[in-house]
This record gives sequence, C-alpha cells and structure tokens, in this order.
Amino acid sequence: MRSSVKTANDNTPCYLIDRTREVWEPRLGRELSRDEAKQIAANATGFFSILAEWLRADLPAPGNDNASGATSADEGVRHDR
Repeated sequence: MRSSVKTANDNTPCYLIDRTREVWEPRLGRELSRDEAKQIAANATGFFSILAEWLRADLPAPGNDNASGATSADEGVRHDR
C-alpha cells in the first residue's frame, strides 16, 4: 500500500538531519534512521508552512492597499472654492 504522505526531500541538509535525530531520539527512546529523521524534518517544515499560510490568509488587508483602482490621491476632491 502506498502512503499518502509525501516522502522526505533527498536534498535535506545533513546538519538538519543530525539535529533532528539529536532532538527526537531522546524523546522517542530509540535511534532514528536517516530516512526517519528526513521524514520528521519534512513533516515539521510542512506543518509550519501551513501555519504561516493560514496566518497570511487571516491578516487584514493593509490600509494603504491601492488595489481599489484609484489613480490619484486627489480623486474626488473639489478645488472650486
């Protein structure tokens, strides 16, 4: 059966794999293979990427957003006084 989880990127830097093993092995109480460490690093990266995406989606539009189509700051101002 094929897993629906994406496999870890083969370009994962060695220092990240080593650090992942250093952090997770004591918590799991066993040694991790390099592939397991790659998968953990990929999952953590994906998790935080989703959180960042949700945060950006929830942010209000900036007050100086010029997407409304206004062409000039003087548009609609009367100068006949």
